[in-house]
Amino acid sequence: MKRRPERVLALALAAALSGCSLAPAYKAPEVPVAEQFQEHGEAYGKSWVAAQPSDQLPRDGWWTLYGDAGLSDLQQRLLKNNADLAAALAHYQQAQAFSRQARAGLFPQVGVNANGQRDRQSDTRPLRGATSPANYDSYTLGAEVDYEIDLWGRVRNTVEAGKDDALAAAADLASARLSLQAQLADNYLVLRGLDQQIQLLKESIAAYQKALELTQTRHSGGIASGLDVARAQTQLSSTKSQWSQTQAQRALVEHAIASLVGESASNFSLPAQIAALPLPTVPVSLPSTLLQRRPDVAAAERRVAAANARIGIARAAYFPSLGLSAQGGFQSDRYGGLFTAPNQFWAIGPTALLTLFDGGRRKAGVEAAKAATEEAGARYRGVVLNAFQQVEDNLAQLDHYGSARNDQQDAADAAKRSLDIAMDRYRQGAVGYLDVVQAQTVALDAQRSLLDLDTRQLRASVQLVRALGGGWTVGDLSSNDGVAKRE
Repeated sequence: MKRRPERVLALALAAALSGCSLAPAYKAPEVPVAEQFQEHGEAYGKSWVAAQPSDQLPRDGWWTLYGDAGLSDLQQRLLKNNADLAAALAHYQQAQAFSRQARAGLFPQVGVNANGQRDRQSDTRPLRGATSPANYDSYTLGAEVDYEIDLWGRVRNTVEAGKDDALAAAADLASARLSLQAQLADNYLVLRGLDQQIQLLKESIAAYQKALELTQTRHSGGIASGLDVARAQTQLSSTKSQWSQTQAQRALVEHAIASLVGESASNFSLPAQIAALPLPTVPVSLPSTLLQRRPDVAAAERRVAAANARIGIARAAYFPSLGLSAQGGFQSDRYGGLFTAPNQFWAIGPTALLTLFDGGRRKAGVEAAKAATEEAGARYRGVVLNAFQQVEDNLAQLDHYGSARNDQQDAADAAKRSLDIAMDRYRQGAVGYLDVVQAQTVALDAQRSLLDLDTRQLRASVQLVRALGGGWTVGDLSSNDGVAKRE
């Protein structure tokens, strides 16, 4: 009983030491964060608005902003069938397993063993007793318990690093998912834009065919020259070539969409749609909240935390590792009566191991861990700055494309009036067909540029959503459903 206070003191000391950690106190790397985004969209303010707490993008359906059922269906197929997303999910599951594997170090390791064998000793075995039999049986049944007393936090820091790596992998999965969703939306909007251009070219071909017939009629009547007919034919053939080239572009985009949704390009097709899609209003949060809404930023930050924990692991190598092991069981040279008191054996006690000289290995390990933390911190700052740049880039595109579209609409309207005037004057014989060809070229180019700007604006809105992190938040890392859900 006199030893009880000593035992209590020893247990208290061990408990206090078990809370020790040699990892530096973690603090996320600092990055410059502006109070507001510079590109505030004065010229086209409807392209985005400041987000309110209740005005966030939906996490699993931000693409519904475009109001297109076809796009929503393709997004669901992507989540179910995309090969890259499946690979990212498998990588995340590996990281989870490694985290659980590291966490197992917090608990004792228990094993059992059983052995039954027939042995023969060498006649010339050193120190063999004179009465020792040459042949004998050996039966053993035992159990062993091993536990590392984590005085210096090596195991806990290993667990913490594994947990942070798993969270980073979870954020990587969310980032891959968002990237693929944005890529699919972008390709789909490009496809819709090409459908509109194909329709425009088709209508132009029909108009140019009528113009060619007009010049041929006038040439037959001796009113127009053969040069007019040749120019009309050139314009028609050139536009047909543009139509074929645009069809080829559409085919490539359609094949890309097939790959994204996990379909064979040979068996996949999307019907043409020429209805214009409205430019959605994208809620934009303040720059300070961007760090909480981008999964790639969260992944980079968690990797800094994991690297910081590994400094503690490396430092722990300077201190002795202390373990506690116990084993016991039954052992006899006869199977009968194995489980009797005389056949019992047991052993219990601590083990300690301290490296006295390693040629600088531990020092190099600590330096490597510190350098890895600096590297992770630098990468984190780079990811954050790139995130701010992407938001500013797409806000600028939406703003300036909006201004450009207004001017291009005026240009397209003016070109259409010029073409109408040129055709009327040609019928009246006031101008040659060269004026008509020039007006046709300008009108078609102006209209195609207008459609192209519409598509660019829609694509910029998709990239803005992606730059803002979609509907994702750091809080999703606390729930597997928010990260790894496959729909």
